Amino acid sequence: MSTKTKDNNPAEAGSERRLNMIEAINEALDIKMTEDPDVIIMGEDVGYFGGVFRATAGLQEKHGKNRVFDTPISECGIIGAAVGMGAYGLRPVPEIQFADYIYPGLDQLISEAARLRYRSATDYIAPLTVRSPFGGGIFGGQTHSQSPEALFAHVAGLKTVIPSTPHDAKGLLIAAIEDNDPVIFFEPKRIYNAPFTGYYDKPVEPWKTHRDSVVPEGKYSIPLGKARIAQEGEALTVLVYGTMVHVAEAVCREKGIDAEIIDLRTIVPLDIEAIEASVEKTGKCLIVHEATRTAGFGAELSALVTERCFYHLEAPVERVTGFDTPYPHSLEWAYFPGPVRIGEAIDKLMSE
Repeated sequence: MSTKTKDNNPAEAGSERRLNMIEAINEALDIKMTEDPDVIIMGEDVGYFGGVFRATAGLQEKHGKNRVFDTPISECGIIGAAVGMGAYGLRPVPEIQFADYIYPGLDQLISEAARLRYRSATDYIAPLTVRSPFGGGIFGGQTHSQSPEALFAHVAGLKTVIPSTPHDAKGLLIAAIEDNDPVIFFEPKRIYNAPFTGYYDKPVEPWKTHRDSVVPEGKYSIPLGKARIAQEGEALTVLVYGTMVHVAEAVCREKGIDAEIIDLRTIVPLDIEAIEASVEKTGKCLIVHEATRTAGFGAELSALVTERCFYHLEAPVERVTGFDTPYPHSLEWAYFPGPVRIGEAIDKLMSE
């Protein structure tokens, strides 16, 4: 059965300038630094080296060492300093080199950044945007592959953003930097340079030939809390974000399923209205994420869908996730929610 792709990319009607996700992120940072002298970038190797993935390449040279600077290897110190900078009027964009290393900064994020506006009765805010590559699919093992997004979704006062395309990465990052609340901006590193279908034994399509790599020049923003319908359909709702958007699209295309694929974009705030509308239409729901299963964000999504759409559901909500183990280096594709496990879940839903 054929599927339709929803056009949520305003650039497609105009120029055909195409970027990969790293280039789009770099451009968003450059635009905000040029526009606002209070925006600064800090982190390990973000200055002269331009970041381990080169997302900040050239920014120190253009904006100076006082605004783009390297820090010691101290995630607690990086986040703590950023909270103080935000309280005094700056808009810091600290980079945590890998999401796996963000845990030493949790106390500063949860006890300070997330609560500063509340505890000061709005006298102070913490407008920092914490960028960090996350997720697997690169044989990074247990210390370079984790997906800790659910930890931050649990914290009142934090917003959590996960783009899936270069177009969205630029627009969402600009919106995040302009937001007066602290934002965790997780970047799926498996799709920095190309979308990934989950078929690890097949050639990879570069971003430059993908429809969602069209990125307008200049400034634009995408509101936080607004999902994207990546693909319209009638038979099944698939809730995904980050790399899993592309994996779900590929599996549904391969199986000929008329699925409606919703790219959440942000998990906090969550576009629950878009989810409800889709599930009420299709009657079936599949949730896919890389993170471990127990207390993963898919559990919250499953609860919300069940609470709000119970009388529309024709089958129980299905989840395909990582396993409740550390991310295994030698069994990468067994752990990664790929075409086999997603396909089995789709078959189960469509048979009920």
